[in-house]
Amino acid sequence: MNTFDFDWVDAFSDRAFGGNGCAVVHGGAHLPVEVCTAYVRETSLVECTFTGPSDAADVKVRYFLASREIPFAGHPTIATVAAMRDRGLIDGDSLTLETGAGIVAVTLEGSLIEMTQVAPEFGPYADPDLVAAAVSLPVEAIVGRPQKVSTGLPFCVTVLKDRAALEAAELNLEALAALGKSLGADGIDMMEPFLVVLEGASEAGDTFSRLLMAPPSPPEDPFTGSATGAMASYLWRHGLMRKAEFTAEQGHGLGRPGQARVTRVGSADAIEGVRVAGEGFVLMRGTVDLPDGV
Repeated sequence: MNTFDFDWVDAFSDRAFGGNGCAVVHGGAHLPVEVCTAYVRETSLVECTFTGPSDAADVKVRYFLASREIPFAGHPTIATVAAMRDRGLIDGDSLTLETGAGIVAVTLEGSLIEMTQVAPEFGPYADPDLVAAAVSLPVEAIVGRPQKVSTGLPFCVTVLKDRAALEAAELNLEALAALGKSLGADGIDMMEPFLVVLEGASEAGDTFSRLLMAPPSPPEDPFTGSATGAMASYLWRHGLMRKAEFTAEQGHGLGRPGQARVTRVGSADAIEGVRVAGEGFVLMRGTVDLPDGV
């Protein structure tokens, strides 16, 4: 067994029990996938990160769901940097992270932690009927054409007509599998539609989103930073968001309100990157004993 320091951070929140939780295991980037995924299942969180030394950046970060490793994720990035800052591991107001999606630049602005996600990749459009079936809504609830978009991790970005539709959405696993297959996903816990309406959950917000998740993840993600970047790119590209900087909200229906400042880098028709900023509240600090294999 090996002992590691860890921090449990509520990301995209300035208070306990808000936003999205993530456990950050310091120095654990060398651990095998099966140990890291087992740890995520043990925490019942959506994602956890494991850090280590890097030859290409200031720190290496590996990201894990309960089922697999993923190249990048937004709220765990905020959580990782918040944990490192809390432990005095960051010098200055900027650093770089080596991730599976490339080098991610991070800046610190007071209590805000801002990551720059890579330029969006716009994939195929999804069949609205398949998307509607996957979230148990009538196709008339969908605005425009859902599309696979990635700023480090792909999502099926789906705009809904109103809050009532957003709140009524429920995941249908059989229909989700059909949607994922149509978009080239290699598992059922991939390509869940990222649902968004063009109004905030509060007066401060410009958008309000939900991400319903397939097992073995929890049923819903409180705040999804990587999907927020993909969603913003979709809205800018399709002329649905005029502001170059706006406030995205998520998690309010779960009692875990989260908020991010989202800023476009470049023009709407030639997006060079997406900056997503939020706060992180370190809720727990401790040590964990993990094996070399399971």
